[in-house]
Amino acid sequence: MPLNVARKLIESHLESGEMTPGEEIAIHIDQTLTQDATGTLVMQELEALGLDRARTEVSVQYVDHNLLQPTRRTPRITSTCALPRSDSDCGTPSPVTGCHTPTHMQRFGIPGKTMVGSDSHTPAAGSLGMLAIGVGGLEVALAITGRPLHIRMPECGACG
Repeated sequence: MPLNVARKLIESHLESGEMTPGEEIAIHIDQTLTQDATGTLVMQELEALGLDRARTEVSVQYVDHNLLQPTRRTPRITSTCALPRSDSDCGTPSPVTGCHTPTHMQRFGIPGKTMVGSDSHTPAAGSLGMLAIGVGGLEVALAITGRPLHIRMPECGACG
């Protein structure tokens, strides 16, 4: 079967399993995205796991849902809080304007990378040529620890 973009990304990140539709596979995750409404539980899960640093290339928590908006014209301020990649990298937050998914795509999106996010807008990064999947908080937390994402290989309609 010829490989489309989704199948190529799955194949290049496959850690275990066979690329047979419906079969369980495990794929390596390069990036994670969370936001304040769903990311709080992810951070609590990471704390419970005792994670000292992110094991992904990029893991970002956006704070853009729970900010007070004095007027409809007030721009949304999104803060990013990157988890440290090493003991010397403190992941300094930097404020940016915009909503988490397009902001992430503009600042961190890289074609050919995989990403999971605890947000329904996560798959929009597929428009950049990423394999971007919306999942629950526990799956995001496990990806940040460096564990692969376990999913069923998509049917031919999604990867044919």
